[in-house]
Amino acid sequence: MPKGKLTFEHDLCKGCGLCVEYCPQHILYQDKKTLNDSGYNIVSVSEPDKCIGCAFCAMMCPDSVIKVEVDK
Repeated sequence: MPKGKLTFEHDLCKGCGLCVEYCPQHILYQDKKTLNDSGYNIVSVSEPDKCIGCAFCAMMCPDSVIKVEVDK
């Protein structure tokens, strides 16, 4: 199964949570302790090794702040 690597442009994230809601692996969460420069909670990955590279998170992000790289 392919593995994915996620990167976020945290300064552009508005904390909408759509990526968290649509992740089939349930590995994304809104970090309630960390804010970006605009004052929004950033999204973090709890278990990066469980990312399957499906890119649902990136597709759901209205601000295109998520980049998914897939190792085949």
